Amino acid sequence: MAPVALEDIPEPDNLPMVEVSPEKLPTVPVSTEAGKPKKRRKAPKVVAPPEPAETQAAAAPSPDAAVGALTAGGETNPQTKQEAEELIASIDKRLNALPAQKVEEQKAQVSQVRNFWKDAQDALKSGDAEGAKTLATKAKLLLDDLEK
Repeated sequence: MAPVALEDIPEPDNLPMVEVSPEKLPTVPVSTEAGKPKKRRKAPKVVAPPEPAETQAAAAPSPDAAVGALTAGGETNPQTKQEAEELIASIDKRLNALPAQKVEEQKAQVSQVRNFWKDAQDALKSGDAEGAKTLATKAKLLLDDLEK
Protein backbone atom coordinates (compact mmCIF):
# COMPACT_ATOMS: atom_id res chain seq x y z
CA MET A 1 0.00 0.00 0.00
CA ALA A 2 1.63 3.15 -1.22
CA PRO A 3 0.45 6.61 -0.22
CA VAL A 4 -1.53 8.47 -2.84
CA ALA A 5 -1.34 12.22 -3.35
CA LEU A 6 -4.61 14.04 -2.88
CA GLU A 7 -5.74 16.40 -5.56
CA ASP A 8 -7.43 19.71 -4.92
CA ILE A 9 -10.75 20.05 -6.67
CA PRO A 10 -11.43 23.67 -7.67
CA GLU A 11 -14.71 25.20 -6.55
CA PRO A 12 -17.01 26.36 -9.36
CA ASP A 13 -17.20 30.13 -9.81
CA ASN A 14 -20.96 30.36 -10.33
CA LEU A 15 -22.74 28.52 -7.56
CA PRO A 16 -26.54 28.74 -7.77
CA MET A 17 -28.16 30.65 -4.92
CA VAL A 18 -31.06 28.97 -3.20
CA GLU A 19 -33.69 31.43 -2.11
CA VAL A 20 -35.65 30.82 1.06
CA SER A 21 -39.31 31.48 0.57
CA PRO A 22 -40.92 33.19 3.54
CA GLU A 23 -43.60 30.90 4.94
CA LYS A 24 -45.89 31.54 7.82
CA LEU A 25 -45.68 28.61 10.17
CA PRO A 26 -48.29 28.03 12.83
CA THR A 27 -47.22 28.91 16.36
CA VAL A 28 -45.89 26.10 18.47
CA PRO A 29 -48.20 25.26 21.38
CA VAL A 30 -46.50 25.77 24.74
CA SER A 31 -47.69 24.31 28.01
CA THR A 32 -47.87 26.78 30.86
CA GLU A 33 -46.77 24.08 33.29
CA ALA A 34 -43.84 22.84 31.22
CA GLY A 35 -41.16 24.57 33.27
CA LYS A 36 -42.77 24.09 36.66
CA PRO A 37 -41.85 20.98 38.68
CA LYS A 38 -44.77 19.14 40.16
CA LYS A 39 -45.10 19.32 43.91
CA ARG A 40 -45.19 16.06 45.77
CA ARG A 41 -47.08 15.69 48.95
CA LYS A 42 -45.31 13.92 51.76
CA ALA A 43 -47.27 11.19 53.43
CA PRO A 44 -47.68 11.83 57.15
CA LYS A 45 -45.48 9.62 59.29
CA VAL A 46 -47.24 7.23 61.59
CA VAL A 47 -45.53 7.26 64.97
CA ALA A 48 -46.57 4.97 67.78
CA PRO A 49 -46.92 6.63 71.17
CA PRO A 50 -44.10 5.70 73.56
CA GLU A 51 -44.93 2.85 75.90
CA PRO A 52 -43.78 2.54 79.50
CA ALA A 53 -40.62 0.45 79.93
CA GLU A 54 -42.39 -2.39 81.80
CA THR A 55 -44.98 -3.03 79.11
CA GLN A 56 -42.58 -2.50 76.24
CA ALA A 57 -40.47 -5.50 77.19
CA ALA A 58 -43.49 -7.76 77.54
CA ALA A 59 -45.42 -6.46 74.51
CA ALA A 60 -45.18 -8.07 71.08
CA PRO A 61 -43.71 -5.93 68.29
CA SER A 62 -46.35 -3.49 67.07
CA PRO A 63 -47.00 -3.05 63.35
CA ASP A 64 -46.72 0.72 63.85
CA ALA A 65 -43.07 0.50 64.95
CA ALA A 66 -40.57 2.42 62.80
CA VAL A 67 -38.79 -0.74 61.64
CA GLY A 68 -41.83 -3.00 61.73
CA ALA A 69 -41.81 -6.72 62.32
CA LEU A 70 -38.91 -8.18 60.37
CA THR A 71 -39.61 -11.78 61.25
CA ALA A 72 -42.63 -14.01 61.41
CA GLY A 73 -42.85 -13.37 65.12
CA GLY A 74 -43.40 -15.92 67.81
CA GLU A 75 -41.37 -16.54 70.94
CA THR A 76 -37.98 -14.79 70.97
CA ASN A 77 -35.06 -17.03 71.75
CA PRO A 78 -32.98 -15.48 74.59
CA GLN A 79 -29.81 -16.69 72.88
CA THR A 80 -30.75 -14.86 69.67
CA LYS A 81 -31.44 -11.70 71.63
CA GLN A 82 -28.07 -11.97 73.37
CA GLU A 83 -26.26 -12.55 70.06
CA ALA A 84 -28.00 -9.53 68.53
CA GLU A 85 -27.05 -7.34 71.50
CA GLU A 86 -23.41 -8.43 71.30
CA LEU A 87 -23.29 -7.90 67.54
CA ILE A 88 -24.80 -4.42 67.86
CA ALA A 89 -22.31 -3.51 70.62
CA SER A 90 -19.33 -4.75 68.58
CA ILE A 91 -20.47 -2.77 65.53
CA ASP A 92 -20.76 0.35 67.70
CA LYS A 93 -17.19 -0.10 68.96
CA ARG A 94 -15.86 -0.74 65.46
CA LEU A 95 -17.65 2.29 64.02
CA ASN A 96 -16.20 4.53 66.72
CA ALA A 97 -12.71 3.10 66.10
CA LEU A 98 -12.73 3.92 62.37
CA PRO A 99 -10.16 6.55 61.40
CA ALA A 100 -11.68 9.91 60.44
CA GLN A 101 -9.99 9.81 57.04
CA LYS A 102 -11.59 6.44 56.23
CA VAL A 103 -15.00 7.74 57.35
CA GLU A 104 -14.60 10.78 55.09
CA GLU A 105 -13.46 8.73 52.09
CA GLN A 106 -16.22 6.14 52.43
CA LYS A 107 -19.11 8.37 53.56
CA ALA A 108 -21.81 6.46 51.68
CA GLN A 109 -20.80 3.04 52.97
CA VAL A 110 -20.30 4.29 56.55
CA SER A 111 -23.73 5.88 56.39
CA GLN A 112 -25.24 2.61 55.22
CA VAL A 113 -23.55 0.74 58.08
CA ARG A 114 -24.88 3.29 60.57
CA ASN A 115 -28.41 2.94 59.14
CA PHE A 116 -28.37 -0.86 59.46
CA TRP A 117 -26.90 -0.54 62.98
CA LYS A 118 -29.63 1.96 64.02
CA ASP A 119 -32.39 -0.19 62.49
CA ALA A 120 -30.99 -3.22 64.34
CA GLN A 121 -31.17 -1.29 67.63
CA ASP A 122 -34.74 -0.24 66.89
CA ALA A 123 -35.74 -3.81 66.02
CA LEU A 124 -34.21 -5.10 69.25
CA LYS A 125 -36.06 -2.45 71.27
CA SER A 126 -39.33 -3.44 69.62
CA GLY A 127 -38.74 -7.09 70.59
CA ASP A 128 -37.72 -8.43 67.17
CA ALA A 129 -34.44 -10.17 68.04
CA GLU A 130 -34.28 -12.14 64.77
CA GLY A 131 -34.73 -8.99 62.70
CA ALA A 132 -32.20 -7.14 64.85
CA LYS A 133 -29.68 -9.93 64.34
CA THR A 134 -30.26 -9.89 60.57
CA LEU A 135 -29.79 -6.12 60.34
CA ALA A 136 -26.74 -6.21 62.60
CA THR A 137 -25.23 -8.95 60.44
CA LYS A 138 -25.72 -6.79 57.35
CA ALA A 139 -24.02 -3.88 59.12
CA LYS A 140 -21.18 -6.17 60.19
CA LEU A 141 -20.60 -7.45 56.66
CA LEU A 142 -20.52 -3.93 55.24
CA LEU A 143 -18.16 -2.87 58.01
CA ASP A 144 -15.90 -5.86 57.31
CA ASP A 145 -15.77 -4.81 53.65
CA LEU A 146 -15.07 -1.21 54.64
CA GLU A 147 -12.14 -2.14 56.88
CA LYS A 148 -10.35 -4.16 54.16
